[in-house]
Amino acid sequence: MRMPENISTSELYTVQEEIASKAIVEDRLGVLSLVAGADQAFLRETMGEREMIISAVVVLEYPSMRFLYHSSAILPVEFPYIPGLLSFREAPAIIEAFHRLDKKPDLLLIDGCGINHPRFAGLATHVGVLLDIPTIGVAKNILCGSGAIPGKPGEANLIRYHGREVGYYFKSKKGCRPLIVAPGHKVSLDTALNIVKNCIRKHKLPEPTRLAHLCANKLKKDKDEVRRLTATKG
Repeated sequence: MRMPENISTSELYTVQEEIASKAIVEDRLGVLSLVAGADQAFLRETMGEREMIISAVVVLEYPSMRFLYHSSAILPVEFPYIPGLLSFREAPAIIEAFHRLDKKPDLLLIDGCGINHPRFAGLATHVGVLLDIPTIGVAKNILCGSGAIPGKPGEANLIRYHGREVGYYFKSKKGCRPLIVAPGHKVSLDTALNIVKNCIRKHKLPEPTRLAHLCANKLKKDKDEVRRLTATKG
């Protein structure tokens, strides 16, 4: 999804508002058996020093969290870093990696915001609406809204923004800052939180996004695979 040149910020905001209007914040899930996670890494292409984005999507059995398979995509970065507009920078690579999966998962966890976004259209919502799949956003930092910070592991407190409930602070492990968990698309607030809780094992992050992070960064160091994926089209 390459953005047209000379598109204004106000036009991008309009796109996000349209995406937000199509987001479904209620459960449209069947039986969950395959849950995926998506995360990104960035690198400079060897030739020309062009910035590239690596997206890794890993698929796990649910609720066992047994790793099954993964896919990756590497695309040129076509959009600058602008807070609140990261979907236009990061969504295309996630979507490309998702399309390369042999078997599609029932739900996708994304390292980023869902409806907890100034225009209620964070990366997880953006990807969920475009792919028409259930998504959950799991972020490390809050972008908007406020709520009580949980103090005990396993505790979660609602985050509200402009009078709307948009997610949860969730303290997954002792000694760690809480995660921000939010629906992306076709998932309710409480279901998003419960699924993320079920995906926590020994680490702070849920296994799908944690393994996707490791996969993306491992690929970043594999120059041969980077060249192969960079040359792959579609």
